[in-house]
Amino acid sequence: MDQGPGHDQQGERGSALRPSRRRLLGMTGVGLAAASLGLGLTGCGTAQTRSSSGDGSAASGRPGASGDTLFVFVQSGVPTNFNPLGATPAWPTANGHTALIYETLLRFNLLDGSLQPGLARELQEPDETSLVLPLQEGTRWSDGTELTADDVVYTFELAQRTALNYSNLWEYLESVEAVDPRTVKFTAKTEPYNPGSIKDALAGTFIVPKHVWEPFGTEVTKEKNLEPVGSGPFTLESFDQTQINLVRSDSYWGTPVFGTPAMTTINHPIFKDNNASDLKLESGELDAAQTFTAQIWKMWEKGAPVGTWLKDKPYYLPGNLPLLEINGTVKGLDEPKVRRAIAYAIDYPAIASTAMSDYSDPAQASLMLPSGAEGKYFDQAAVDSQGWTHDPAKAVDLLENELGCTKGEDGIYSLPDGTRLGPWEAITPTGWTDWNTALEIVAKSCKAVGIDVSTKFPQAPQVTTAIQNGNFQLACWNASGVSVASPWTRFRDVLDDRGIPPIGKTAFANFTRFSHPDVPALLDSVGSAADDAALKEIYGKLDAIYREGIPVVPLMYRPNEFYEFNSSNWTNFPDETNPYAPPGWTGASIGWIFGIKKVGT
Repeated sequence: MDQGPGHDQQGERGSALRPSRRRLLGMTGVGLAAASLGLGLTGCGTAQTRSSSGDGSAASGRPGASGDTLFVFVQSGVPTNFNPLGATPAWPTANGHTALIYETLLRFNLLDGSLQPGLARELQEPDETSLVLPLQEGTRWSDGTELTADDVVYTFELAQRTALNYSNLWEYLESVEAVDPRTVKFTAKTEPYNPGSIKDALAGTFIVPKHVWEPFGTEVTKEKNLEPVGSGPFTLESFDQTQINLVRSDSYWGTPVFGTPAMTTINHPIFKDNNASDLKLESGELDAAQTFTAQIWKMWEKGAPVGTWLKDKPYYLPGNLPLLEINGTVKGLDEPKVRRAIAYAIDYPAIASTAMSDYSDPAQASLMLPSGAEGKYFDQAAVDSQGWTHDPAKAVDLLENELGCTKGEDGIYSLPDGTRLGPWEAITPTGWTDWNTALEIVAKSCKAVGIDVSTKFPQAPQVTTAIQNGNFQLACWNASGVSVASPWTRFRDVLDDRGIPPIGKTAFANFTRFSHPDVPALLDSVGSAADDAALKEIYGKLDAIYREGIPVVPLMYRPNEFYEFNSSNWTNFPDETNPYAPPGWTGASIGWIFGIKKVGT
């Protein structure tokens, strides 16, 4: 089962978790430990009920005649709160979920990297440090209160006063102010200068109503918010341990701008695992899902009207890059050539075909994605000349001829100083089957060249704590996915040591504690780059530093979000032949909620 779908706290740099695994059930939270659990792991508590319509039995999906209800599956854990400011809010209230109850100022389109209107009508940039956003006409909260610039200012200034999942924005933001009741101005710092990170927050932060949240002071993360007041096209009708029910708001302010969704209600059944949701998707009891489904093409080969964004392999668009984190403070792994030997040993085609069910091309030696919005910066020639591919013979050559390793009777190499290459454990959470399988392939590949690696799959909280504190040897984990500010955020998260605490203390980025003197200046120069050519040069230098040091190894290309649908009951889902909205569940992907139609209408 692929648990946890899937952005930072203020304080030590890196106190922002950015992994996205099914968005880790909704971006990152106040602490990586809580967020990495996501709602897929919150089922040990008692279900909270606002207006419960379930009886506590197992969720079943479409229960016969369903009228104009859309059935979706995104999270696998029992909902306990709907607080968009907290660590583990339920679908759809976590930053990074669909803007059904709460909305963002802008919406990121992963197809072209553009920012589209949300609560804001447009983004104006009158000078290098100013970002001005006029609000759409008539923005209102679901309780009838007007949504104004004061709500926007409150939402962002709150992250200065308390640790929230977008607090690191203030590393780059000088101020936010209400120019007038309908206009907000953000002013970027000149040092460090990075307006891209601010834009990322504009597209990724749900705006909350000041009149609801201000009474809680700085204790906002503790509120369960069981009757959320939002601005989106739906409101929460009921929930229990088996389902979440939303009802369409016919007083939605955005109807003149975005239209009216055809469904009157959205039902989200809670399944214990992906296998249950797969069966419901194939049968048409689910209309859309955000899960890792092995060999999904077999569903349509059997005649089910199931689809994904791409008709052919890899079926999904790549959006993030699960990494093999290599702890460079561990004896033996502190040698870059040992890390390079591991990189050559790994069977990337096997990971792509087996762990990722052919949903990925073999990963290459770069921290950038080779296609999509990042493709224009990807230097294939540099990757080919400086990088690595699956080449066990080259791994052995590195160990024997460049490092002078000797092989023991057990088939495992040792360095000239006697340091044995292992045993090293590779960890990732149990139940994350694609990552579990990937690490099994890593271990087998390493043993084949004389490096002793085994796997261990603890519960997610244990893995999270171990990775944060640097108490690991090898681990599979994520860096930042595609966003307005990528690939800058990924290079920062992997290479930048500023503000990263030492081993034994909690870090939320650069888990390997990698350091290189040229990285900070290169990262800081991105904000003032004149054009894409200049950016490509900067990113190329950062990528070269990465390939030289090899603190991590990309294992696969994975969607930011999985997106699959069944057209038995609803039609006009976007795909590559009908790309009116990007695939997925976040940002501009909400377009398909407004675009699908009931079959027969």
